Amino acid sequence: MSHRNARLTVHARRLLVERVRSGFPVAHVAAQMGISRVTAHKWFRRWRQEGDAGLHDRSSRPHRTPRRTPAAREAQICSLRTSRKLGPARIGPILGMPPSTVHRVLTRHGLHRLSWMDRPTGRLIRRYERSRPGELVHIDVKKLGRIPDGGGWRVHGREGARAARPQSRRSTGYDYIHSAVDDHSRLAYSEVHPDEKATTCAGFLRRAAAHFATLGIDRIERVLTDNALSYRNSELWKQALTELGATGKRIRPYRPQTNGKVERFNRTLLDEWAYQRPYSSNAERTAALDNFLHAYNHHRCHTALAGQPPISRVNNAPGQYI
Repeated sequence: MSHRNARLTVHARRLLVERVRSGFPVAHVAAQMGISRVTAHKWFRRWRQEGDAGLHDRSSRPHRTPRRTPAAREAQICSLRTSRKLGPARIGPILGMPPSTVHRVLTRHGLHRLSWMDRPTGRLIRRYERSRPGELVHIDVKKLGRIPDGGGWRVHGREGARAARPQSRRSTGYDYIHSAVDDHSRLAYSEVHPDEKATTCAGFLRRAAAHFATLGIDRIERVLTDNALSYRNSELWKQALTELGATGKRIRPYRPQTNGKVERFNRTLLDEWAYQRPYSSNAERTAALDNFLHAYNHHRCHTALAGQPPISRVNNAPGQYI
């Protein structure tokens, strides 16, 4: 696998082959390209044996691993993991194996993180990703307490907040953060509203589609939501879907993993916007949402996108990382 400072990429290897074929000695070509003669001979030999396919990187995995853990023992390890939720430190003594070997086997089968498993059944949660932007959009609503004027307990502390606002928390009320996340690119759009009624949800869907269109997602094909009444029994919601030419989909009850991309975005929304710093008013927090969304879509590195920002999945242009 080529690293960031590699002298020879696939294109450079083709250039090496072209220069040798044109009559230059291999030693001279190696000196020109800053590599050893052994390396130059290796790539030219691979090209003669395999053609252009031989210039691509190969897996470093060995062809045979005679000392690999037997399949029957690996099945025992996986069974203890899924049935009893045990870790390597406990599975190892039960089977008489080093915990490091048990961990390696669990990693091979994708069972080394309990968060990737459905706890009641022990089944591995299947991750999925749509193949193109706009094919599926996740939508969800996050309920968030409003901030009183002058700031809440994060500004004044618990006691100070009680003294400044002796009335009950119920009088402050809640904001409802409506969010839409594209399944393929992870592009996100959010709005703050005072409710989650059908009229609000339908309007948000139209504005989210218009916003995605400005970023290069011209059409939304499917919309995935939970089973809230605003999505399930609303003619206004169905009408908005029809206008966009989209199909509405709902998750199975009590299965938020299906809508996991927007659920994970909600966590990021809270950590990097809602609770990122103390706000002196609810309006100040709402005004900061646009800056967060721009940073998230255009600059923030995303681990599920190989360190690229979401906008790179739409126009294939990497952003400026922060």
